[in-house]
Amino acid sequence: MFIKIIQLIFLFVCFQQNSFATLKINTWETKEGAKVLFVENHDLPILDINVNFFAGSAQDPNGKEGLAHLTHHLMNLGAGGINEEKLANQFSDIGAAIGGDVDLDRAYFKLRTLSSSVQKDKALSLFKYVIHAPDFPVPVLNRERDRIIASIKQSMTQPETIANLAFMKSLYGDHPYAHDEAGDINSLQKMNQADLKQFYKNYYLSSEASIVIVGDVNADEAKKISESISQGLPQGNTKHNIASVINQNYAGVKKIQHPAKQAHILMGMPVLKRGEKDYFPLYVGNYILGGGGFVSRLTEEVREKKGLVYSVYSYFMPLYVEGPLEIGLQTKKEQADEALSIVNSTIKKFIDEGPTEKELTAAKQNLVGGFPLRLDSNAKIVDYLSMIAFYKLPISYIDNYISEINKVTIDQIKMAFKSKIDPNKLTTIIVGAE
Repeated sequence: MFIKIIQLIFLFVCFQQNSFATLKINTWETKEGAKVLFVENHDLPILDINVNFFAGSAQDPNGKEGLAHLTHHLMNLGAGGINEEKLANQFSDIGAAIGGDVDLDRAYFKLRTLSSSVQKDKALSLFKYVIHAPDFPVPVLNRERDRIIASIKQSMTQPETIANLAFMKSLYGDHPYAHDEAGDINSLQKMNQADLKQFYKNYYLSSEASIVIVGDVNADEAKKISESISQGLPQGNTKHNIASVINQNYAGVKKIQHPAKQAHILMGMPVLKRGEKDYFPLYVGNYILGGGGFVSRLTEEVREKKGLVYSVYSYFMPLYVEGPLEIGLQTKKEQADEALSIVNSTIKKFIDEGPTEKELTAAKQNLVGGFPLRLDSNAKIVDYLSMIAFYKLPISYIDNYISEINKVTIDQIKMAFKSKIDPNKLTTIIVGAE
């Protein structure tokens, strides 16, 4: 009976794998140079659109950190002569939703709407106002800038925020990845409407945009939509970039006093770019080291054996240039040194010896079995394709994902970890140290 259950689970996983392996992705460029990825899906009367720009916080000018975030935020709050309240109400009236965010590399907007012509056309018209004709009204700018500054002041009392800011600053020094997306109080106070307009003009370019369309339209409709989105964006041939992290900052162990009852610990170093050949060995290896939750080595050594933490984790954040490896935990202040010692020894042992065959097999099964859940809705497909489009990964990335996971060997993991990570140069931040 048990064997039959295992067989059924295996067949179900294979069925799920086949369901997304056949995902048909159409791709083209608009006349203005925007890259487009399109998946036709008529299962539901819904259309999802995501538009990405090379306009993340790494593009903030020196002294105006937070400009990318503030520009993106204000684009939602008045556009095409429609004020923020009317704009929100008009989206709501037709059952459409607009969202988006800014990270270190990119800024993006996404739209979800019903696919019937009336709702779709109205939603697209409003959406294009937001990305084509933001007003950046001065009263709203002043209000939101003050609100963000107040939020920064509040967050700076929290040990998690203090640790994150100190961690990125220690890792990246003068590199643009070092500063927080929201900016800082001094830089925000200097910003005005002209700054936002100039940033929009410089970075929301059709030539650098990537457009992802998934849902209930055919290819001809998708092409018309992509052209209408691309045509209204600022034009330009600029190819923006982000400098590589050539000289890694190593800050050793940095202790920051805080009245919190627990010590908040972050460790890491710049490691991984999107699209690197070592991605899959590092990804699978990290699942075993600290990315697999309660089945990871760090959890076993620090929580299960010693009871020093409730949770401990590690992950890689691949970016346009070298993104960080981050290891994090919280523990009682008096236990911080012991917990840190065990984490360090666990990492060193893993880098030296790699995983066991049993650990590798279990990691592959979990990663392969869980992958279909990342693509079980249009919204998730849009998000995944947006990552592929922005970072210029091959269209076959999704189809090849499982085979790439299954190809990873113990030797590849050991080689990748040894070449990328020096356990003696992991910057460590402790907020709430004794």
